[in-house]
Amino acid sequence: MRVNARNNNSGTIFGHTRSAVPPSVFLPSFVSYFISGVQILLLRSARNCQPITANFFFFFSVVNDICFSSPKISLSSENVSDWINLPKRLFFFSSELRFPRYLRDTLEILHPVIMGIALHLIEFKNPYASLTRRQSKLKSLWPEGSDFAVSKGFNTTILRYIWDNSCRGRVLRVSCEAGRTTDVLQKSAMEKRSEGGVVEQLTCVMKFGGSSVATAERMRQIADLIRSFLDERAVVVLSAMGTTTNNLLLAGENAVSCGVSNVTYIEELRCVKDLHIRTVDELGIDRSVISRHLEDLEQLLKGIAMMKELTLRTKDYLVSFGECMSTRIFAAYLNKIGSKARQYDAFDMGFITTDDFTNADILEATYPAVAKRLNADWQADPAIPIVTGYLGKGWRSGAVTTLGRGGSDLTATTIGKALGLREIQVWKDVDGVLTCDPNICHCAEPVPLLTFEEAAELAYFGAQVLHPLSMRPAREGNIPVRVKNSYNPNAPGTLITKTRDMTKAVLTSIVVKRNVTMLDIVSTRMLGQYGFLAKVFSIFEDLEISVDVVATSEVSISLTLDPSKLWSRELIQQELDHMVKELKKVAVVNLVQHRSIISLIGNVQRSSLILEKVFHNFRTNAINVQMISQGASKVNISLVVNDCEAEHCVKVLHSAFFESDLSQLD
Repeated sequence: MRVNARNNNSGTIFGHTRSAVPPSVFLPSFVSYFISGVQILLLRSARNCQPITANFFFFFSVVNDICFSSPKISLSSENVSDWINLPKRLFFFSSELRFPRYLRDTLEILHPVIMGIALHLIEFKNPYASLTRRQSKLKSLWPEGSDFAVSKGFNTTILRYIWDNSCRGRVLRVSCEAGRTTDVLQKSAMEKRSEGGVVEQLTCVMKFGGSSVATAERMRQIADLIRSFLDERAVVVLSAMGTTTNNLLLAGENAVSCGVSNVTYIEELRCVKDLHIRTVDELGIDRSVISRHLEDLEQLLKGIAMMKELTLRTKDYLVSFGECMSTRIFAAYLNKIGSKARQYDAFDMGFITTDDFTNADILEATYPAVAKRLNADWQADPAIPIVTGYLGKGWRSGAVTTLGRGGSDLTATTIGKALGLREIQVWKDVDGVLTCDPNICHCAEPVPLLTFEEAAELAYFGAQVLHPLSMRPAREGNIPVRVKNSYNPNAPGTLITKTRDMTKAVLTSIVVKRNVTMLDIVSTRMLGQYGFLAKVFSIFEDLEISVDVVATSEVSISLTLDPSKLWSRELIQQELDHMVKELKKVAVVNLVQHRSIISLIGNVQRSSLILEKVFHNFRTNAINVQMISQGASKVNISLVVNDCEAEHCVKVLHSAFFESDLSQLD
């Protein structure tokens, strides 16, 4: 949008003087402004964002300007933002009133067209005189005596912009031509103009895990880290402090059998209390920030002791206290040191999930709900959002749910997608995604670049750096994810993007998943028969057991079972016995336990080269592979070996691929 500044006293519109504008010019504009003014009033009234009187003044000033050629048009920064963002607000408003879809589509399409035509036809008379009396924030943008008229060629530009803004929320740039071009306004749903006239917007998500906020000193360091990024305005997602989640679960299990009178003396409860009280004291924060939560936590444990039962629903509510307290402490500390912050509980800000307690999935309704809440709060009063990771709210029950262990990563990527931010940063206690587990091989190195597909495979097959499902929102929103080390902020970390150059890539990383159960299912009836695989996998479905890796032949199936779906040791054996009993009805079953999956994440286009190197080193070290799978994934080759050989396998492969000259592979 470009505005021409001219020093004259009478503007023109396509050759007409202001006083001689024919009805054919101003009448369509008048109708458009009338409709728009009413819509703005309805929106303001419904949302309670700002006083309605300001919009009345805006509307009648426009009508006055059109009909009577008055120079006293009311044009302030708030009016401009209302005008620019009206199509998007109108769309959300019509959605809230449950307008029919065809009507909402019509409003979405026709309104920006009418606005574009109106703005093209209407000349904004010199706003400076009227703005002076109200000390408008826009006063500094124009020299006194300048007159403003919309330039020719504006129609196409503004129509294109308004359509983009209503559909995709892109950024508008308005410039003033007075010998040079200058950006004078940049406005989108996530931007705010500060008192100094500088446009600010939320730029990224920063997620910090439990080890990053484990103590008061670590919280100070994280606060300094966030404040050190002067160009970033982040949404901060936090996990519970240190081992709080584990302690809460143990406290719940102990409460079942300890009796109501002994709940206060549960060791894990005391650890949780001592950690959080010590932290607020060391940070100089009032204990009232967490006192109510500590009281509610003890009452909940007494309720568990009284009922002698710890359900999955209660477990989720129990562990939520960790994130709720860590975020409140951190937000209070930021406010104390002069960085304005606002705490959010994810289950109260729009994270809507299934009712699968302890392992809930995020529903699509989460994205607009989260964006609406954060947008409104940021526009009204900018403050650093401090959000609880890992938590949500069941869409039917309305109860607190959790996203599974490591679910704070998923919280971060969900917020990033909802707001369309530039980057998602996941801060861990390692220098990014590594070439293998550093506990196995101390010379593991950071991987500089990964694709979303590679990162998802790494997470699923055992890498502890990322949540297995966290890549999906980032991939769908095409938002880069950067994994960094909160203990070593200067390390470059790992950047995860949609694509990367794979021409020279061979192997990216090696991950191991231990304690895997392997099944060999053999049936001569499988030969040339249909429905056999369906029968086998229907048994797994009925028992809710997840399958990891599959390999088939004409008369047999080999597969591995995901141990994360089998929760307790006693239940594992019961489930396995029942599963084998059911499978023996259709086939001969051989079950073997204590196996490990070695996953090679890399360029499967060069699989022959990779496998040649792998089996050469395995033969040299007398390691036998019991199963191999490749095909569905374009970045992963999986090998099954004995548990006792897993670490040795990783060391051998890491030495061959990462500690030697890779050029020797060719």
